[in-house]
Amino acid sequence: MVGYSRYSGCARLSGHIGALLLWLALGVWGCAFSQTVAPSVRLKDIAQIRGVRSNQLIGYGIVVGLEGTGDSNGALFTVQSIANMLERFGITVPPNAIKVKNVAAVMVTAELPPFARAGNTIDVVVSSIGDARSLQGGTLLQTPLRGADGNVYAVAQGPLSIGGFNFGGGGARVQRNHTTVGRIPNGALIEREVPAHYLQGDNGVTIQLHKPDFTTAARIVSSIRSAFPNLTVQALDPSTVRVRLDAQSAVDPVMLIAQLETLSVLPDIKARVVVNERTGTVVVNGDVRIAPVAIAHGGITVRVQTTFEVSQPPPLSEGQTQVVPQTQVDASEEPARMVYLRDGASVESLVKALNALGVSPRDLIAILQSLTAAGALHAEIEVQ
Repeated sequence: MVGYSRYSGCARLSGHIGALLLWLALGVWGCAFSQTVAPSVRLKDIAQIRGVRSNQLIGYGIVVGLEGTGDSNGALFTVQSIANMLERFGITVPPNAIKVKNVAAVMVTAELPPFARAGNTIDVVVSSIGDARSLQGGTLLQTPLRGADGNVYAVAQGPLSIGGFNFGGGGARVQRNHTTVGRIPNGALIEREVPAHYLQGDNGVTIQLHKPDFTTAARIVSSIRSAFPNLTVQALDPSTVRVRLDAQSAVDPVMLIAQLETLSVLPDIKARVVVNERTGTVVVNGDVRIAPVAIAHGGITVRVQTTFEVSQPPPLSEGQTQVVPQTQVDASEEPARMVYLRDGASVESLVKALNALGVSPRDLIAILQSLTAAGALHAEIEVQ
């Protein structure tokens, strides 16, 4: 793998003599490596109760009170919106006679949390959809927020907070943060409730895993059975665990769910290596294992430096002054260093070995990809 970089008028050709990977035919190192134990987590951190979810709301509104930073007359929807609004107040104005430099058309978005009741308030985000330069100092007029079913669930109104500024004059301008998106804390009043059905028809509770996994689902079942031996628990699939309540039981469902959410569960994760080539970031989890392998790493550096000399013609001659480039090439090679990884080596052994080689993050990415190609890395590689 060869990379090129330029600096100070020089061209540097840098690379390593590949990641020389040799499968060792016999695993002669019979050493045991300790497994990395993942910490136990609460059930509520890796799963949720079916029926307990939030809903997205959206609405179209108008922000007024801007200091000449609103939409231009080219934003026809803003002009038409103002004309329609004034008409509802009994004022008829032709759209072509309206100036909208202090007004901006916006989209208002919010998230309606589960079990939100009428009269509660939620935060809203206001985003310009026209050519307004800034929403600083603006006030959102009453805007209905609708769900995916078209019903109005909340109404938003209030002054915007953009967390920045945008000032300019005389050809100069200073801006901090994004001034065409604002936020109104507690700016929406809930008008309609969304029913949340967390108890199913057979008086049961369904637990949904955020990341489906057979092993984790089985561990959840074992943990619930140990804590509540009288409950009927069954894993329906890798992402669903069903808990059935006795119809004659006097157990409070809310109290039961609260106790279930605090149960400690040991989640199982796949061995995975995440590589981000754009930033040179590599993340390796503790379950990654390495087959018997030898890694050799070295580097070849070629430096090409060009200097320019001036060639003068003899006196009283018809020659011309010429600039003559002089190129000098130097090559150097670092001695290759080799490390061995034993059978079942952990991520700790891998990190120590690669640190011993003195590899950079870019070289580490190449070595990991070569390990995967050779079949010596027992893990999934995700390249971002």
